Amino acid sequence: MDYTAFENTAKALFPEITAEQLDRFRALDGLYRDWNSKINVISRKDIDSLYLHHVLHSLAIALYIREQMPELYKTLTAQPGPAPAATFLDLGTGGGFPGIPLAIMFPSAHFTLCDSIGKKILVAKEVAAACGLANTETVNARAETLPGQYDWIVSRAVTSLDKFMPWVKGRYRNGIFYLKGGDVVEEIALTMGRFNLPKGSVHVWKIDEAIEDPYFEGKLVIFIESIKNREK
Repeated sequence: MDYTAFENTAKALFPEITAEQLDRFRALDGLYRDWNSKINVISRKDIDSLYLHHVLHSLAIALYIREQMPELYKTLTAQPGPAPAATFLDLGTGGGFPGIPLAIMFPSAHFTLCDSIGKKILVAKEVAAACGLANTETVNARAETLPGQYDWIVSRAVTSLDKFMPWVKGRYRNGIFYLKGGDVVEEIALTMGRFNLPKGSVHVWKIDEAIEDPYFEGKLVIFIESIKNREK
């Protein structure tokens, strides 16, 4: 998928997308190609599939929020105010995924992009700056040493869910959006049992039901709802 194909897909999926947002998405190709020639943040075999495998995959979270949480989506896509409408932590962002595409899509939210590998977080920082994303910051840290609390956490399959959950314990108010693929039934059952997650707190959404492309077959958005949020 080249940029033109991505733009056509993005306009179909997100009719409200603006010219400014599309300009930022367009810039990603050159920025990542340039940085990838210096620091290998994306597989060199995969760089030609940047828009399909990385950008559009990241935006599956935006599609999930729009479908399942329309009021939140409306808030996140609004013009930014003096304070962030919501805070997101992208844990294990690598070169900026899913955080940078989501920061472009959600201008009223603030995204903290975190990774333990300094070279990767440098790329995320420079790409975000080149795109003029004032709603992002980058942190070079291990998950377990990261201070603070966020409204939401996003991540892209950095590990199995049962290993991921201890890293984010006490760090989110509302929930986790996790991009993952394959058969996750046993993994979810293990996670729910180990961390006493109540029935109905873990939601699985098939990306290929929203984006018709063979790449997304078997790929999922897993949403883990905060127990405190469920009790409200």
